[in-house]
Amino acid sequence: MAWIPGAITGGIWLASKLFGSRRRDPNPTYAAIEARKRAEAERDRAIGDLDGMRAQVAQLVQSMQAMQSRTLQSQQEAMLAAAAAQQKTQEQMRAMIDAERAANAARFAAESAARLATEESKKKAQEAEAEVQRTQTALEGARRAAEAFKQDAERLQRAADEEKKKADEAIAQSEAARNAAENSVREATAAKEDAEKRLREGIQPVLTPTPQEILAAQAKIQYQENLFHFAVAGRAGGGKSSLINAFRGMSNRAAGSARTGVTETTLTVGRYPDPDERCQHVWYDLPGAGTIRIPDWQYFNAQGLYVFDCIIVLFDNRFTQTDIAVLLNCRRFKIPTYIVRSKADQHIRNIVKEMGYESDDENADRSQRSTLCMAAREQLVDETRRNVKANLAEANLPDQRVYVVSSSCLRAVAKGEQPSRAIDEIQLLNDLYTEAQARRVRRESGGIST
Repeated sequence: MAWIPGAITGGIWLASKLFGSRRRDPNPTYAAIEARKRAEAERDRAIGDLDGMRAQVAQLVQSMQAMQSRTLQSQQEAMLAAAAAQQKTQEQMRAMIDAERAANAARFAAESAARLATEESKKKAQEAEAEVQRTQTALEGARRAAEAFKQDAERLQRAADEEKKKADEAIAQSEAARNAAENSVREATAAKEDAEKRLREGIQPVLTPTPQEILAAQAKIQYQENLFHFAVAGRAGGGKSSLINAFRGMSNRAAGSARTGVTETTLTVGRYPDPDERCQHVWYDLPGAGTIRIPDWQYFNAQGLYVFDCIIVLFDNRFTQTDIAVLLNCRRFKIPTYIVRSKADQHIRNIVKEMGYESDDENADRSQRSTLCMAAREQLVDETRRNVKANLAEANLPDQRVYVVSSSCLRAVAKGEQPSRAIDEIQLLNDLYTEAQARRVRRESGGIST
């Protein structure tokens, strides 16, 4: 590239010689003028070419400078790479030396270990042989145990198959029982729905006790063949306990008497033998019917009334459907019944007061009081019997006598007295004892079985 500045300088000199040093002719010819124009044109082209060459030269100079810079940088990088390579070579040399040393140490250690291993291997071989013997012995024991286990497994499998067979049979039986139970449930549901329908329509169900229920009821009341068992049934608060005390000739406060009260006091069956041991009568105080505890239509069977020898149907103010239900069931079981209206003395006093007599003094105007009492008594008996007769007819039951009594008069009659205010008390006791005697005779002759 050193020739470029010289060439430029030579071109400039040649141009100046050709065009710049010629003397001008004062009278040039046409040819000279043309030649001069051509020369000037050539000079302009030469100058233009010279400028282009200068630009190229400048560009070449810049390229050369850049190339020199890159060359210098490459030389520096090459020197750095050579230095790094040299350092790496040195490190590799050191690593080779260390590796050789380690290899020598490993070889020495291996040779030592080989010598030791030979002795150790002999020992290990002996131990391995012994272990093989032990293993074979263990394998033989395991084989025998496996054989025994196999036999046990086969036995257990046979037992399992047998149990499965039994289980399948039990499942089949259970399925059959379930189907039977479902059928029973459906039948019971249908029966329940039918019973509920009949109850809604006013038709009470007919319940027949089983032999087991009869025996259980007899055991509950301590039934004895040589005794006559009277049951007093009726709605709560009707005076059943007071009536039983009166039948036994006892006051309500006497020791051994049936408990009495304004509200229902009898919640279980009360058993009361007659105080006279010679009298073979037992009186039973039953819980009141028509309560939450004992619905009307369940009263007869719930209390086991079908095992008694005689039933006294007691009512106070009015004859109810509960009383009708008891009479209907007694008719089914052929049990003699006696309809009794209690608290006659209270009812007579109430009727007397309704007639306008307000005095409670028995000494005041005895004739008027006696007249009113007789009228009230006749009214009470007449109304009671007409009411019961109508109820019996409505239930398609035969008419039967109604006994109107008071506990105080009945108690006096039971003690052998004859009170002047007695209504049906004497007749009631006579009829009851006659019925008991007649039933005993029939029983002894074999006409009655319980």
